Amino acid sequence: MRDIPKLELHLHLEGAAPPGFIRAKAAQKGLDLSRIFDGAGGYAYRDFYEFLRIYEAACTVLTTPQDFHDLTLAVLEHSASEGVIYSEAFLSPDFCGGGDLEAWRDYLAAIEAAAEQARAESGIILRGCVTCIRHFGPEQARRIARCAQETAGDFITGFGLAGDETMLHPSDFAYAFDAAREAGLGLTAHAGEWGGPDSVRETLRDLRVSRIGHGVRAIEDPALVAHLAETGVVLEVCPGSNIALGLYPSLAAHPIDRLHQAGVKLTVSTDDPPFFHTSMTREYQALADRFGWEAPAFETLAQTALGAAFCDPETRRALAKRLEAK
Repeated sequence: MRDIPKLELHLHLEGAAPPGFIRAKAAQKGLDLSRIFDGAGGYAYRDFYEFLRIYEAACTVLTTPQDFHDLTLAVLEHSASEGVIYSEAFLSPDFCGGGDLEAWRDYLAAIEAAAEQARAESGIILRGCVTCIRHFGPEQARRIARCAQETAGDFITGFGLAGDETMLHPSDFAYAFDAAREAGLGLTAHAGEWGGPDSVRETLRDLRVSRIGHGVRAIEDPALVAHLAETGVVLEVCPGSNIALGLYPSLAAHPIDRLHQAGVKLTVSTDDPPFFHTSMTREYQALADRFGWEAPAFETLAQTALGAAFCDPETRRALAKRLEAK
């Protein structure tokens, strides 16, 4: 299962930071972050809202471009070991210079340099999806959209919305998404996780995205499921994340197989893997064990991700060849 070539479209760079990496950075800087870890050394949280607080606390040690260079290398090294050949990471200028454009350029250069090093060492390809944080508000999202506009290109290829889905409305972020669309960026947004199926409908209507982050609660609205299948909107599904945060009690209760059977286009990702004690191999193995998914299903996942990826045609062709070689 580890050797199956995988494309991951829903990965938060900061959220993929191993606990040991954050502890080491904190020690280097004389910071005490012991409160964010459990007795086993993992991240400690009880629910989604505490998860957001712990996530943001962990990010407080990531204060320089070099920190993000080191983080990118660590994350990509792990992803490559899991058979990932292409990854899109959500990158938040809020955590890379506080949304200041010139500071963001410095952080981005460090991330890109690390991505090139990882590509040379393992062949994994990384692209960036600039992401505004919903609970930071629409005005800050406009600043983040400007960062995306000014750095859109070969590496920055997408724009997204993450954070607390229960706050505000998708329409509040329409300006930011229009700006990103004008820059030629692919668009995605978190919805249909905590906000229910209506949040998916509103996001599709107001932000006109081609992908939805999570989107699993669309299953509660059969008409919406049919619409997704008909229009080809791609869901970035993260089963391990949904279970760890208590959205579903188990994989057996998770709707991924029902959505798949209904013809909805799906990809599988890890979201924030060390927080949720998961990996791409574990995600794939769990789907095989619980739902009997076999090679054709995983090939479909890869092809769906390839078609939905925010990358240039040349990169897409190169990835297609690597999938064919397997």
